[in-house]
Amino acid sequence: MKELTNEELMTTVAKGDLDMLKILFERHHVHVFNFLYKMCGDKMLSEDLTQEVFYKLMKYRNSYNGGNFISWLFTIARNCLSTHFRKNKEYHEDINAVAYKFPSKQEDDVETYSQLQMALSKLNRSDRELIVLNRLQEIKYNEIAEIIGSTPGAVKTRVSRAIQKLKIIYFSNL
Repeated sequence: MKELTNEELMTTVAKGDLDMLKILFERHHVHVFNFLYKMCGDKMLSEDLTQEVFYKLMKYRNSYNGGNFISWLFTIARNCLSTHFRKNKEYHEDINAVAYKFPSKQEDDVETYSQLQMALSKLNRSDRELIVLNRLQEIKYNEIAEIIGSTPGAVKTRVSRAIQKLKIIYFSNL
């Protein structure tokens, strides 16, 4: 039996077969969590928001119009994060000042991750988001363009500029 694409699964979910949502959750919950965690640096909040993303996916399943599923999913994730910080700004740091927490794989990598974390935290939110989506989540330019409401060419240019800013910040701190 052929494995269904994300779009085929979501179309089935939109038609009312909520059992297929489990497959989408299994495929993508780690990616959504990682995106949220890299954007906010709070594990508990990221877990809660990941659950909220999939709840909204189920709740608003009828609004899915057959487009790129990954773009639709990460648009929901971005909106959940933005809504959370907008509603709870007195309880959280400004999202632009959040320090990133990258898990280290080896003891020797701790300093490198710390330096990268510091450099990322100095970028503005939109630049940081582009780098996380493109370089860390490996989402293509055309999908990011859908997510943020831009063109692939503009996204490619913005990612390139964001990486240049990150390099300048990172290497000035060494």
